[in-house]
Amino acid sequence: MRAPLLLAVLLLSACASNGDFAPGQLAKTDIDRISESHRREAFASLKTLAEKLYRRNPREWRRAGHASMEAALNQLFDPQLAWRLPTLEGRRGVDAIAAGFRDDFQGDRVAALVGGMGGMLSAAFNGQAEFYVLDDLDPQKLYNSARNIEIAAWKLANARDAAGNLLLLSNEMQAPQNLSFEREFGKMIGNLDLLSKIIADKTNRTVVKVIQNMASAVFLPVPFLR
Repeated sequence: MRAPLLLAVLLLSACASNGDFAPGQLAKTDIDRISESHRREAFASLKTLAEKLYRRNPREWRRAGHASMEAALNQLFDPQLAWRLPTLEGRRGVDAIAAGFRDDFQGDRVAALVGGMGGMLSAAFNGQAEFYVLDDLDPQKLYNSARNIEIAAWKLANARDAAGNLLLLSNEMQAPQNLSFEREFGKMIGNLDLLSKIIADKTNRTVVKVIQNMASAVFLPVPFLR
């Protein structure tokens, strides 16, 4: 018994000395590493969207009382707040997204949209940034998040105030066209759909598919962990 154990210790020590080994990797499966990669990509796209939206809608960060766009972004992605933004009055996830598209909403619409999506994504990933062998993601929550981002993207392109003005400016359809918002939303949707399928196939779980009319679509539940 001692010889194999000693050999294992020596091998791990050699890997550690070469900088090729992290102890936490022992408790990770391939699915865990894939989940971490997809999470990083999703939040990277979210941050890109936030900056693009603030650049096109500077009145929003000013409305929230920030001194600059950078200050607004720093608060929005502050890990200490965990997507509980002061301007959202306790709303998180899909509730925050929906509030940001109401005509009577008086706060920072970019913060509502991005903060809501951030909270929803956090819930879909169980509030974790790293995953280990005993962690269990729910493919339905990932799928629902993808559909909710589709709805949010549609609302962003179509929601207007009583005077007929877009609530938030995003894609520019006139020449020169700017479809970069659409591309970032598409990356997030594809990312979540793929991860949902990978986890569902791996765990033999069934994901309930939903088809909605975007004009009347409702956000699907992505519950937070207690």
